[in-house]
Amino acid sequence: MIHVPKSALAALLAVLPASALFAQQPVIIPQQNTPPALPYADYADLVVAAPVVIDATIRNEIRLKTLDAPGLRPGDARLYIEADVLALIRAPGAIAARVGYTIDVPLDARGRPPRYRKARVLLFARGVPGNAGQIQLVRADGQRSWSAAGDALTRRIVAETLAPDAPPTITGIGNAFHTPGNIPGEGETRIFLTTEDDRPISIGIVRRTDQPRHWSVALGEVVGEGNPPPPRDTLLWYRLACTLPPTLPDTVIRSTGADAEIAREDYALVVQTLGTCDRGGRP
Repeated sequence: MIHVPKSALAALLAVLPASALFAQQPVIIPQQNTPPALPYADYADLVVAAPVVIDATIRNEIRLKTLDAPGLRPGDARLYIEADVLALIRAPGAIAARVGYTIDVPLDARGRPPRYRKARVLLFARGVPGNAGQIQLVRADGQRSWSAAGDALTRRIVAETLAPDAPPTITGIGNAFHTPGNIPGEGETRIFLTTEDDRPISIGIVRRTDQPRHWSVALGEVVGEGNPPPPRDTLLWYRLACTLPPTLPDTVIRSTGADAEIAREDYALVVQTLGTCDRGGRP
């Protein structure tokens, strides 16, 4: 073993650069475990379909016999669940403090269903006429595990849906046409959409010389310049991105020749700007 005098060691440290002193020390960068954003469209599908949205804690569950579960798929179990209501996020009327409902769930490798007792959940459901204590899930996955992010997103979409100026439910495209301007290369494409309650909504794409194309949405009879393209993960974005077809159908185009092709190009710009309707892998 070689002995180094303390005086020599001190002198060596004095002349070494700071970087050499820590050369053998690994730099540890803490990981940022940010949870992925929840798919807005998936939760919007649930909120739009569910007149009743509940924050609840499951009290107990009972597995129903096969004879009491008609239509049950092989490999699934049907559970009857009772849950205590913590908060009523949305409902057309009164709901009992404790609600019951059924849910089909997959069995594990041992043939057992998952256990939900004491779990906090978000329920997307409809009421059962004449029975305030019973609800029916609007979809097979209408029971969601509660999370702060899921709760906040659900409440935001409910507020957007119930707002007086909420955009209408779009059912399709009525007609589309392109009108050329006075200067070659200029013009406007107008696309009129059909809605569930016949409220007017249209999209306008404007072409100007030496300017990029831009489009807007008009929510009313007066088209004008309309509103700018909606931000992603808003109710208007959802109505458009999750309803409009990927290409403009030939049956709705009222222009011909070059104007019809321009209308198709302008519609493609709208679809590209809106982006994909992300449902988190759910069809």
